[in-house]
Amino acid sequence: MMTHEQYLTTKRFPALDGVRAIAAVLVVVFHYGGPTLIRANGWIGVHLFFVMSGFLITTLALREEDRNGRASLANFYIRRAFRILPVYYVILAMIVVFIYLRGALHTSGIIGALPWNLTFMGEFHQMTMFGQAWTLGVEQKFYVLWPLLAFAIAGLGFVKRLSLALGLVTMLIVLVTMIPYASAFASIVVGCALAIALHYRKGFAALRVFTHPAVGIVIAVLLVAVQMYVFEIGEFLNDEGNVYTVLGYVVLAALLVPSLVAGGSPLTWVLSRAPMRWIGERSYALYLVQQLVAAVVAAALPQFGPHRALTAVAVTIAGLLVADVLYRWVELPMIELGRRIIARRAQRRASRETTPEAAALRPAPAPVG
Repeated sequence: MMTHEQYLTTKRFPALDGVRAIAAVLVVVFHYGGPTLIRANGWIGVHLFFVMSGFLITTLALREEDRNGRASLANFYIRRAFRILPVYYVILAMIVVFIYLRGALHTSGIIGALPWNLTFMGEFHQMTMFGQAWTLGVEQKFYVLWPLLAFAIAGLGFVKRLSLALGLVTMLIVLVTMIPYASAFASIVVGCALAIALHYRKGFAALRVFTHPAVGIVIAVLLVAVQMYVFEIGEFLNDEGNVYTVLGYVVLAALLVPSLVAGGSPLTWVLSRAPMRWIGERSYALYLVQQLVAAVVAAALPQFGPHRALTAVAVTIAGLLVADVLYRWVELPMIELGRRIIARRAQRRASRETTPEAAALRPAPAPVG
């Protein structure tokens, strides 16, 4: 099994790209698979995205804090902005142009919904061909507040950070029937709590059993079972809206992560293969562009208009082709631009710290002996 030191020195988790690939395809299946694929319950894919996002973002911030003494909030927001905003706005513009060319700009309701979606408030006013963007509204709000809570104060340790995350999860679960999208926020925080637990030695020791390949396989089987029978389980538990059943699914998804980052199992091998990583890297653009692609495919080939398994396959393939273009020409250049801005900020800070004035302000070293 993986040790804590090995975990901290592992810089990339390729199997998680495979999970994101599955999550994105599940959402497409949910939208276009029709009754033949209804058992897949693909709508749960958004919760996989939430867990992975919370885990990865918090892990990056914790590791930056270890390297530099504290996590830079400015760098965090720069990374998120250049990762999320460019593709989001490009696809939003593509949808507006497409609807305009169809002559439906004033009848589609898009004009009223546009200001909400431009400001990442789409969960309160969903837009034609862009309804799935509600999840981005949830994530963006969370990632404005989470760094301020978890990283603005230097020196927070394992107990305080984990207590913060678990406290937020508990609060959101209690308020799930009163606050819109509370369960979605809770899914993200579960991923954050997992990142905190694994980062610190005590938490990793408590969860180390879940890094074992056999345990990971058992968790994966349970996860698939809950996904396929989520409504039946919710009915059995008298869980109205399946809110708590889905939260149980989210916890299983989080407990699967340690085995995926540790590697060594057939499941990890499958999820880490190049095709899965390729789809996972393009999953964000695929997720956002799917409804536009489906409309274009249905207009060009009417046989793909009805929602069925073949339609889901066609939309997934066409969506991945579009997503690949967006990934190469928008996502990667913008991510690299964000990195260059962060690097320049670091250089300027380093140059200021090496000036004679800065050196004069440093405290003198304490005498030895």
